[in-house]
Parts: sequence; C-alpha cells; structure tokens
Amino acid sequence: MTFLPPDRMNAGLLIRYARRRLAPNRADIIALFLIAGGAVLVTQAARTMGRPLSGLNVAPISLDPRNLPMYAALTTLRMFAALACSLLFTFVVATLAAKSKKAELVIVPALDILQSVPVLGFLTFTVTFFMGLFPGNEMGVEAAAIFAIFTAQAWNMAFSFYQSLKTLPEDLDEAARQFGLSPWQRFWKLELPFATPALVWNTMMSMSGSWFFIVASEAITVGKTTVALPGIGAWLSVANERGDGWAVLWAVITMGVVIILYDQLLFRPIVAWADKFRAEQTASQDPPRSWFYDVIKRMRLLPRLVVPMTVALNRLPAPQAPQIRLPEIRNPQIARGLDWLWLAVVIAMALWGGWAVISFVSRTLTLGDAVQVFGLGALTLARVLILIVIASIIWVPIGVWIGLRPIWAERIQPVAQFFAAFPANVLFPAVVGVIVALRADPNIWLSPLMILGTQWYILFNVIAGAAAIPNDLKEAASMFHLTPRSWQWWRTVALPSIFPYYITGALTASGGSWNASIVAEVVTWRHQNIEAAGLGSYIADATSAGDYPKVALGIGVMSIFVILLNRTLWRPLYGFAARRLHL
Repeated sequence: MTFLPPDRMNAGLLIRYARRRLAPNRADIIALFLIAGGAVLVTQAARTMGRPLSGLNVAPISLDPRNLPMYAALTTLRMFAALACSLLFTFVVATLAAKSKKAELVIVPALDILQSVPVLGFLTFTVTFFMGLFPGNEMGVEAAAIFAIFTAQAWNMAFSFYQSLKTLPEDLDEAARQFGLSPWQRFWKLELPFATPALVWNTMMSMSGSWFFIVASEAITVGKTTVALPGIGAWLSVANERGDGWAVLWAVITMGVVIILYDQLLFRPIVAWADKFRAEQTASQDPPRSWFYDVIKRMRLLPRLVVPMTVALNRLPAPQAPQIRLPEIRNPQIARGLDWLWLAVVIAMALWGGWAVISFVSRTLTLGDAVQVFGLGALTLARVLILIVIASIIWVPIGVWIGLRPIWAERIQPVAQFFAAFPANVLFPAVVGVIVALRADPNIWLSPLMILGTQWYILFNVIAGAAAIPNDLKEAASMFHLTPRSWQWWRTVALPSIFPYYITGALTASGGSWNASIVAEVVTWRHQNIEAAGLGSYIADATSAGDYPKVALGIGVMSIFVILLNRTLWRPLYGFAARRLHL
C-alpha cells in the first residue's frame, strides 16, 4: 500500500473537486452560447437604433427575407425594453393604488382612460415630443415606438398586480403583521411572490398583445409625418401597401419563430419557477415543466460565478422609502372632511382637463360633430359588449380545463401566445376578399377583428386563475364527490376561484377591444378600403388626415364610454370579488 503525502493528497482532492464542481458541463455551455448570442443581437440592434435620423431614408424597408432576422431582433428588443418599463410602472403604480385609497381614487380611473386611448392616439401627441428630445437622431423615433408598445402592455399588467394585492389572503396578511415586516420586506417576501403567478401570465399576454399593434408602433404616420423603423411591423406595413402576400407570410413565420424562442427560453422557465409561489397547503401533483429551466438547474459554473454578486447584493441595506410622518387625525369628522376635500380636488382636476379638451375641440368642431361621435361610440360599445360575451362563453370553460392540467398548459401556451400576437393586418387580404366577394356588411363582418387580439386576455387570466386553485380545495371537492362534470363543482369551486382573474381579463379585453377598433374598423389592402361605422374608424381617419381636434374629440368620447362601462359594470364586480371571493 502506498501512502501519499498530505500535500499531494490535498492537491489531488482539490483537482478532483474542481473538475467535479467547477468545470463547466453541457448546461453551462448551452447557457453561455445563448447569452453570447443574445448579447451580440442586442449590441448589433442597439447600434442600429443610434443612427442619425436621415439613415431611415437612406436605408428604407426592404422586403428581402434575408433582412427578417435583423428586423425580428430590432422588434424584439423594442418589445422587451417596453416590457421592462411596464414592470417598473406596474410595481410602483399598482402598489400605490392598492395601498392608498386616495391614490386609488386617481390611479384606477386614470388607468381606465389610458387603456382605452388607442396607440395612434398616443403617437399623435408623442412622436413630436420624443423627436424633440433626440433631435436629428433615430433614438427619438425609437423612444416613441417603445412608448407606444409600452401603452399596449402596461395597463393589463398593472390591473393584474392591483387585483392580486387587493385579494391577498387574510392569514398571510396577518402573519406579515405579526412578524413586523417593513414595507419593503412585506412587498418582497409576501406581496410580490403572491402576485407573481398571475403577473407572469399577464406579462405573457401583454407581450403577445403588443404584437397586435406593432405595425402602428413601427410604421408611424401622423398627418404628413411618416417614419418607418426597421422591424417586423414596418415590414408588414410595406407588404400591405404593395399587396405582397408572400412577404406577409414570411413575416408571420418569423413572428412565430420569435414567439416560440422567447416562450421556451424565458416564459416557460419563469412559469415553472413561479409555481412555488402558489398559495396552497399541499404540493402540486403536476407542476409545470420547462426543459430550459432544467438546464438552468443543472448548471455548475455560472451559478458559482453569480454567487459573489448575490452575496454582495444581500449585504446591501434594503431600500427604505422616505418616511413622511403626517399628524394623526383622530377626529373622524375632520378625517371625513379631508377625504371630501381630496375628492373635490380630483373632481376639479378632471373638470379642468375636460374643459381644456372642449376648448381645443370647439375651435373647429360643432355640437353636431360631438353628437355624431357619441353615436359612433354607441355602435362600437355594442360591438365590444357582444364580443366580450361571446369570447367569455367560449374561453372560460376552455381556460379552466387548460389551467387544471399543467401538461396541456405547457403545450398550448406557445400556440395561444402566437394567436394572441397575430396582427389583424395579416388577415386584411382575406377579409377584404370575402367582404367584396359576398357583398357582406362591413359593420358586422369587420367586428371579429376587434376581439382577435383581445379575447386572449380572458383565456390567459382564466388559465392563471384555474392554475392557482389550491390543491387542498380540489381535494376537498373530490371528497364531496364534486367533479368538473357537475354544475355544483362549477358553481362552488371553479367560478368563485377564477372570478377575480376573469374580471381582470374581461376588463382589459374590453379596453383592448376599444383600442383595437382603430385597426379593425378600417381595413385597407392594395387600393381597396373598407370601413365600418364606429368610433375606431373615426379616429383612424382623423389621424391619417392629421386633424388633431377630431382625434382629441374621438379619444375623449372613447374615454367617457370606457369610464362609464368600467364604473357601472367592471368596478362593482371587482369590489365583489375582493370582498367575497378571495382566499
């Protein structure tokens, strides 16, 4: 027997330990290749975005399929930049609305208005502003496009996070109070984890929904100003103008590949990771799976490289919000009087804003124009309500079925994201051809385009609600012999559990349908133009003509309709869900 000296033995053990623990494995190599490829794409795309504005005229949009990979990278980069802004907006604004009744009084109606304002409405008044921030540089137009995509993402995510915070389980809230968590600890350890599963699904829906408006965001036309940013949206716009069906098909295929890539490499791993935040007392029997999440968990080298950074971040002091100590008001009459004073200030601000819009519009338009626009708004309202009812009847049962089966949710998720991202512009050739051939009524047969992209808000939220049903509740239902085949199970288990999520989906689908009306009520293919009477076509025509008073009038009337609908229907249902149907 041969004995090694201690120094040689320690060296051998260290080498074997290093090979076993620190040497990169296949998972590390896969991750490194993906990170390097993503860094190259982001760098190349960012370099393209920083060109002088004149470069857009020098290199116009080309329908050569070899340009599609770079166009897809640019579009994806804009969408993820907007998504980062949307997440920051959600965490700040939705949390403030859920925690402060006075802030809620302002924020929730503002979100109602903002989600109803069409993307073209934002672009009409923001393109000039952003171009002024970056004079002579493409970054100004890029900022306007990113902001337009942000407006197609943020409101849905904010409503989802707000709904989760308002339906926080009482036992978890009481436990946080007993442990004396600070506001930051409460947000980081309780509120954000509880809201994460629903927020993940709504983030996916927001990403898919932003594809629906990518044409308006990248091919910006406001009056005499026309700017086409290189991307899939601008490609589709040029293809529609030229009537090039093959180019449209190439764009759809590329869009599908991009959706599958970020679904498999980003959203599926996040869904699998977020499953641990479900509020339940028993473990899930069929947790969601992700092959890339398994790759991440098998990595050796990269986690150890990240450990020092994680340790350093954990040692940093937690961010502290500035402590503003207001004098405590113990007199209930004074407190009530201050509440009424705040309400009066909010109403005064709203009246001032309304008066400013009326003064601007009345310079060129008359009362008869306003009556006409309200009539057009009533037509669009009827379409929205009918389509929401039809979509709910179809997608609520399907969403519950998918949400209760994680394996099927894993298979259907990328398919649903693709159809949710499907731009209405792609269907223009078929729609125009069918309407012209059959001499069909555009007021009826253009309506389905309104719900084409927004119906998925209902499906994704219902899936999230069904997936969040605690296993102990499902086991209790099975002990009482309640199955999904019985109405009693739907009435006592499924519908109450998904109702808060459904309201969020239906509310955002309603607002999104109003927004989509500007695309759906005006269809153009080659030299044929078909319009349906409604508020969306009115705003689209006014935007194309650069008639700002008509644009302002249309957006104002649309905001009034959306606020009335939300106040009389969706908000009462929200309150009912928060009072009676949270865990």
